[in-house]
Amino acid sequence: MNYIGIIIEESLENKDILKEVKILSTKIEPVTEKHKTPWLKQWTLHTVEINADKVAKIAVEISKCLESAHNWYADFKNNELHFIVFRNKVFRIDRTNKKQYDEAKKYGISQRCGRELESF
Repeated sequence: MNYIGIIIEESLENKDILKEVKILSTKIEPVTEKHKTPWLKQWTLHTVEINADKVAKIAVEISKCLESAHNWYADFKNNELHFIVFRNKVFRIDRTNKKQYDEAKKYGISQRCGRELESF
């Protein structure tokens, strides 16, 4: 089963990774205080689909592409697994395992991610 998720274009230092995923839709939203990214004027949110046979490799590639100046994450999931990707760190989470989610959230908070962690 393929994975669906969001990649924020402005979070990427190297945008070439977007060529490796199927972009289902794109939404541009102006940055507000809730985004906690005052250095940006907008977020370009790409809803993406990633083939199951490529997801682990793509997750690692995204972790290397995320901007180094600010802390971001990307995530994508199917019915069973949820990949939460930080710069140089990938969590592969069983969606029924609260402990694994708690570990990813704890890590994200410790990194002060620019994107809210409420979505997982």
